[in-house]
Amino acid sequence: MQEDFLHYIWKYKKFALSNLKTTAQEPVFVLQVGMHNHNTGPDFFNAQIKITDQLWAGNVEIHIKSSDWFLHGHEQDANYDNVILHVVWEHDTEIHRKDNTVIATLVLKDIVDKTALQNYQKLFRKKQKWINCENDFATVDDFVVNNWLERLYFERLERKSADIAQLLQTSKNNWEAVLFKMLAKSFGLKVNGDAFLSFASSIDFTVVQKLQSKQRSLEALFFGQADLLNLDKQDLYYLALKKEYLFLKQKFGLSNQAVTPLQFFRLRPPNFPTIRISQLANLYSAQTNLFSKIINAKNIEEIYALFAVGTSAYWQTHFTFGKTSKESKKRITKAFIDLLIINTIVPIKFSYAKQQGKDIDDVIIRIINQISSEKNSIVTKFQELHPVATSAMQSQALLQLKTQYCEKNKCLQCAIGNVLLTSVV
Repeated sequence: MQEDFLHYIWKYKKFALSNLKTTAQEPVFVLQVGMHNHNTGPDFFNAQIKITDQLWAGNVEIHIKSSDWFLHGHEQDANYDNVILHVVWEHDTEIHRKDNTVIATLVLKDIVDKTALQNYQKLFRKKQKWINCENDFATVDDFVVNNWLERLYFERLERKSADIAQLLQTSKNNWEAVLFKMLAKSFGLKVNGDAFLSFASSIDFTVVQKLQSKQRSLEALFFGQADLLNLDKQDLYYLALKKEYLFLKQKFGLSNQAVTPLQFFRLRPPNFPTIRISQLANLYSAQTNLFSKIINAKNIEEIYALFAVGTSAYWQTHFTFGKTSKESKKRITKAFIDLLIINTIVPIKFSYAKQQGKDIDDVIIRIINQISSEKNSIVTKFQELHPVATSAMQSQALLQLKTQYCEKNKCLQCAIGNVLLTSVV
């Protein structure tokens, strides 16, 4: 039994409402269950309960056992002085407030809605499952699922927005600098994301802005700060970048001692950090005021146009320094731009609009729904249960569902779980 289930039972009145009595056999009439509190303090605020002939207005606290009141130290906490009813699954002791006055107790065990209880027990049955509702996930109406996934997508954006706010603080409220760091992390993909963020964070963005008109200088800066210019190579381009970087390092007082090392192992050559760093340098050489352009972009075509860049000429015939390969343009692909839109561009647009007090949800939905669903183990498993992901909005929402609800057994806070709890057994 979980307290969350008792919260659900109380909130939605999933118990027999007639002939209610406290443990002291006093008649109870629930007029208002109160407002669910998800923070510290009593579980429900501003309830209205009539006990015998006395109308009470105050808070309701819910526990598995009555003795949990003392286990949690509520009898010593003034925040619980205004509790008018203690709702429990099992009653094992009388409880009181800080001033020793007794609090009326209502036991749910024998009055709970049987269907809700059976569905709850079925949902949380102890078996090896990928998610608790995997046997019933496909039975939930698509309208419910799609509405819930849209809400989960924006919930995921809110979580990312909190991370961006922290990054903004460390970047001295410079949105261009935040965008640079987030793009760098995305260019590094999963394997080198932290390393790319590390070298980007080691550069004051004003240095990037000063060098934007000089593509080779920008490339030298990025390769040098990523610690890829410390080898004994006789390659002419490598030596030119190294010479340029040593000049920039002295001029701007640069240091890369705390930068995370890059990895090449198990990466396909087009994803080598050398290629991605050159593309990132080319992007910033081609696009000044990139943040403003992204914020002003109203459709996905404008974003694709901004990122339609490749590498410098050297990398068209190389994947690593000093080793020639078959010539290829190595332009940023549409699939890679889609990843940038999902992981950086849309979160940035959402966070900036939120800071400005603007609602651009329609723009966000229009852009993200034009990107196909991502392919990963979580999305694939959900698709096996019931095909629900057709766009990146839904695939991102499924990641939020699995990591923030399913893995934490928060079925009672999930729209899908709530439908299953109320379905006929």
